Amino acid sequence: MSKEEKKEPNEKIILGIDPGTNVMGYALVTTEGKKYKILQYGVIHLKKYETHELKLKKIFERVTGIIDEFLPDTMALEAPFYGANVQSMLKLGRAQGVAMAAALAREIPITEYSPKKVKQSVTGNGNASKEQVAAMLQTLFNLTELPKMLDATDALAVALCHHFHEGRVQTRGRNEGWKSFIEDNPNRIKK
Repeated sequence: MSKEEKKEPNEKIILGIDPGTNVMGYALVTTEGKKYKILQYGVIHLKKYETHELKLKKIFERVTGIIDEFLPDTMALEAPFYGANVQSMLKLGRAQGVAMAAALAREIPITEYSPKKVKQSVTGNGNASKEQVAAMLQTLFNLTELPKMLDATDALAVALCHHFHEGRVQTRGRNEGWKSFIEDNPNRIKK
């Protein structure tokens, strides 16, 4: 949807983001009442950029470009998950922060969801695999084929999760997202 096109009065656009430093998934879903449909989804390829700083710059530019083109009403992001590699977590958190900054620069509200919450919302199973999430999305959106990179379907799942929870969740800050993740995943916390 371009700036020239007009949205229906009750229509909302959700931008879903699956943060990444090599590949970042994005999806735009339009909603009206309980109805939803895909506007666009895909990935932002970042492997070709040599430095982490340049990747962050490209994330900001591409997410800002998507926002300026499609004018989403809200952004939903998948919160980073705890992993064994601290450096990877730090880089992923920076990528998420830069995507958030792009939305904040355009005054777009942001909501974070834990990976488990996204999977639960789409498949009914918080421990579903990426492939199971993609298969369910294929059914829900009546897609003839899936993209090669599941980062795109992960972003689609985040946007759909937000649609399913809209009005029932408050926009949360970073600490609330982590608190929720810890509560949802007590077995993943090393003591």
